[in-house]
Amino acid sequence: DVLVTFNRHLRTRGRGKHLASPSASLNHAPSPRFRHRRGSRFIVRAESDFYSVLGVSRNASKSEIKSAYRKLARSYHPDVNKEPGAEQKFKDISNAYEVLSDDEKRAIYDKYGEAGLKGSGMGTGDYSNPFDLFESLFEGFGGMGGMGGGRAARNRPMQGDDESYNLVLNFKDAVFGVEKEIEITRLEGCNTCDGSGAKPGTKPTTCKTCGGQGQVVSSTRTPLGIFQQVSTCNTCGGTGEFSTPCKTCGGDGRVRKTKRISLKVPAGVDSGSRLRVRSEGNAGQRGGPPGDLYVFIDVLSDSVLKRDGTNILYTCKVSYIDAILGTTVKVPTVDGVVDLKIPSGTQPGTTLVMSKKGVPLLGKSNARGDQLVRVQVEIPKRLSSDERKLIEELANLNKAEPANSRR
Repeated sequence: DVLVTFNRHLRTRGRGKHLASPSASLNHAPSPRFRHRRGSRFIVRAESDFYSVLGVSRNASKSEIKSAYRKLARSYHPDVNKEPGAEQKFKDISNAYEVLSDDEKRAIYDKYGEAGLKGSGMGTGDYSNPFDLFESLFEGFGGMGGMGGGRAARNRPMQGDDESYNLVLNFKDAVFGVEKEIEITRLEGCNTCDGSGAKPGTKPTTCKTCGGQGQVVSSTRTPLGIFQQVSTCNTCGGTGEFSTPCKTCGGDGRVRKTKRISLKVPAGVDSGSRLRVRSEGNAGQRGGPPGDLYVFIDVLSDSVLKRDGTNILYTCKVSYIDAILGTTVKVPTVDGVVDLKIPSGTQPGTTLVMSKKGVPLLGKSNARGDQLVRVQVEIPKRLSSDERKLIEELANLNKAEPANSRR
């Protein structure tokens, strides 16, 4: 999170006195309202009312404020409430409590509002981690079943990333399915440190760089004000703890290894199909579950048979004599060579259907598409003298025969 503070001064219209104005923040969008009061002074008020956020009166005691916060924080914590806007509500509640639970901040807020806090340079609850605040209050009260943020959240088990593998299949293997043994490279838990990342025999200590917060704040003075940047601590990686790294894994808790796994490819896959193999991805960190392995399929084309969804296309060439008289031809299919009858009088471009000779439906191997055979009639470009004589006789016979008799 990057916070930018601009200090300005707002002149009063009355006696020429100065009142500190609110600082501008790039990730906050409250547009302050100005209310005119007696004495010709302008009091800057924030858009939100911290008392209303916590649901308490302006004269509420510290115990009442704390009780209201704990009740609301339980209800809106992101680990419990998954509704949209719950996390932002949780942050607003934490922000309000951090101000109202501090006597000095509350006094300034009561007089000048949130803008007065920013103008005085004290800042508001937005400058701290709401999860750290939550954790500190619920610690010792039985907790929230593992809930909480801050360092506790950063130390939670993290699921491993997914891995991918590109698998090339031949045409028939994609049609009928196949079992393949593939070799993958992935991150697995380090056996030396049991996945902790720490050198065996050592214990983690509080990070000296961030003081256990997991974050560091750097400030730079500019002509416009002070530029503050909150970033993850590089020393501890945001965990708030430092430990002597394991020599085998370098402190990651995982090492890259090669493994062979057996993969069952279902019938009917095609180029672009994606298979998901659960828990065969990279190992998680701090005891988290592994990711998944995604296998992307690429199918080699066949020189004779073409695929169109669950159907297979094939072009069959027959002579004009066979097209006229009819014949039986041998047609290649994924099941092997099959005899196909070409009816007499078959016209060029006719498509014949070979039922259930196509590709099995993915997930339903008992349901298959068809093989569609397109008949291509070959007309000879050159004829022998005997062939020409016979064709001419056929042509003369065709002219003499009444048209109705040829239908």
